[in-house]
Amino acid sequence: MLTTLNTAYTDTRAADLAWALGREPLPALATLDIELADAKLQLRLLGASHQVLLEEDRGTCSETVACIAGSSSPLPLGVAKRAGDWEYEFAARVETLSRGSFAGRAQELLALVADHPNGLAGVFPGSPHAFTAMLAQRHEGQVHWRTWHAYPQEGQLVATRTKVGVRVPVPL
Repeated sequence: MLTTLNTAYTDTRAADLAWALGREPLPALATLDIELADAKLQLRLLGASHQVLLEEDRGTCSETVACIAGSSSPLPLGVAKRAGDWEYEFAARVETLSRGSFAGRAQELLALVADHPNGLAGVFPGSPHAFTAMLAQRHEGQVHWRTWHAYPQEGQLVATRTKVGVRVPVPL
């Protein structure tokens, strides 16, 4: 699903993004509810960021990547956590692209997500290449999602990938 976000595009930067696990739902500009087998997922587009809410029989998980005022948790390159029965893995990278490459990559990602039944993308008014996009799937018993945050004024694209699943005991 592709939508135009009803908000002004603010001059945020890739370096302003912060990561948080376990936050309460924040006000969203657009949402997409998805059921993947026994998992309920809500993809949420925030002002310059995203939030994913996951609910399964074993519990809930909330991931937020956002420009959060006063946050002291910068965007990490990688995180691996265990919480109860869950295993959570997160990775992020920042790509710096030329103006032409950025425009092409933006169009490619928006086309991929807009036509996917488990995809949500929001374009900010004023720039067709200023967007946040999310795509979710279930694979081998785990829920995966990828996100892209575009900053055309810097030529930067922040890509994240997350997977959450039940911790499998290691045989002795």
